[in-house]
Amino acid sequence: MESFLANRPDAESRCTFTLNSDRSKCPHNLGIRQKSLRQKIYNNVLELIGDTPLVRVNRVAKDAGVKCNVLAKCEYFNAGGSVKDRIGLRMVEEAERDGTLKPGDTIIEPTSGNTGIGLALACAVKNYRCIIVMPEKMSKEKVDVLRALGAEIIRTPTSAAFDSPESHIGVAHRLKMEIPNSHILDQYRNPYNPIAHYDTTAEEIIEACNGKVDMIVAGAGTGGTLTGLSRKLKEKCPDCIIVGVDPEGSLLAVPESLNKSEITFYEVEGIGYDFIPTVLDRSLVDRWYKSVDLISLKCSRRLIKDEGMLCGASSGSAMSCAIQACKDFNLTENQNCVVILPDSVRNYMTKFLSDDWMYERAFLDIKDEANSEWWHSMPISSLKVREPVTVSTNTKIQSVLDIMHDRGFDQIPVISEDGAFMGMTTMSEIMAKMSRGTIKAEDPVSKAVTDKFRTVQLDDSLAKLSRVLEGHNYVIIKFAHDHYQDHSTRQSKTHIFGIITSIDLLNYIVKHNKSSEMSNGGTTKQNGIHHHHEKIRTTSIAKECEALH
Repeated sequence: MESFLANRPDAESRCTFTLNSDRSKCPHNLGIRQKSLRQKIYNNVLELIGDTPLVRVNRVAKDAGVKCNVLAKCEYFNAGGSVKDRIGLRMVEEAERDGTLKPGDTIIEPTSGNTGIGLALACAVKNYRCIIVMPEKMSKEKVDVLRALGAEIIRTPTSAAFDSPESHIGVAHRLKMEIPNSHILDQYRNPYNPIAHYDTTAEEIIEACNGKVDMIVAGAGTGGTLTGLSRKLKEKCPDCIIVGVDPEGSLLAVPESLNKSEITFYEVEGIGYDFIPTVLDRSLVDRWYKSVDLISLKCSRRLIKDEGMLCGASSGSAMSCAIQACKDFNLTENQNCVVILPDSVRNYMTKFLSDDWMYERAFLDIKDEANSEWWHSMPISSLKVREPVTVSTNTKIQSVLDIMHDRGFDQIPVISEDGAFMGMTTMSEIMAKMSRGTIKAEDPVSKAVTDKFRTVQLDDSLAKLSRVLEGHNYVIIKFAHDHYQDHSTRQSKTHIFGIITSIDLLNYIVKHNKSSEMSNGGTTKQNGIHHHHEKIRTTSIAKECEALH
């Protein structure tokens, strides 16, 4: 108590400061600020786009055994928080310069989010109407920032192919036909996408490294960054190794054999596509690396934790591949590898920065908690798994809705004519597509199949199931088997074993908890730990408690 009283936060100040006093008698270390090279007052925030810092990566590179200098180009220091601010501003300025864009016009752009933010930032300052069309996969944070900047948001299915009328590109072009004086600046085809990086980003890197750039690593989305960088660096640093990063499930990498994968969905945003954007010039890329979600997301979290670099998920993709490339090309102590960190963690606060989000997607293991519940270690096979009700791909949507209503389901597995599992159809998926007018009640349910579901194994723990159900209404248990038509013809088919919802887990917990209480005189103990069934993490379970009473 005496120690606390001696250090009270409201103790009387003993500071002896007086105006114009003798600095030499000050008991503190007063620093002298070095003059900044930046101008003193900016006309608007658009002048704060570019000239981002190049920062040495220390612990991450050292722990990986990399010998060369690994330097991060921190693009999240741009005014809008990403590398795409550069092209957003440049495309707007060039459209103004050639007379395409006039006061009062509307800018429409299909984007994964960051280009949208860059354009919305420019539109906010320059007073243009801005409409952004983006896939549903993109983070809520990006949507919130866009809305705050005054942009109008339209979401499209992530699974839609780029040439589908339902894709973000297809919807954007339809809007352009409907809205007078509207323009798509089109980051996929606009030459000023790569030129913005040819003129600025590459020059900044070359200047900061005194002309010595031995390797540069950048992820590819539209490919504008990679194209602009590679063209300038091959001109001024001909021996520079250009490394492109493309996620598993995308097809931007060469040779084409690198793109062969069963993965069709990846969590990392902003890189990868199912088509080759016009602005992407792959001819100057010396080697492509394929990134995977697990390594990328963990690397991003490591950059934040060990380097203090508050970067986004695709930064981890670039950095993890850069570390491998430095080793593969045997870069030495005096060589420089520059890695582009495209955006800020601001866009992903509820995604990879969240332990719960990572657990739900099996990117982190379930922690061994001191107060773990008695049921945490039990296998999923302990539950009474309901046999699934299924529909075929040609079942009409109206019939599916009737079945859902009669059976009390929100989701039903869709099976092909030969019995193979094709995916799930859900009430929310059907509602979303009907509200957009993309399906009708008489259409086959194959038009409303989604692959957005989580799967578990029978030997997975109930703790893992509980974590997954915090973010999903249901999980499915599926299994694959070989099907032979004859001795030489084999097919691999997937079937559904069962569907588990939050209520199934809750029923198990309540039933077995009551049994234990009755056999133990009202108190449940196991391994010396008291358990209370009301302490259930699963938020969706909590909502369904009333159904049991």
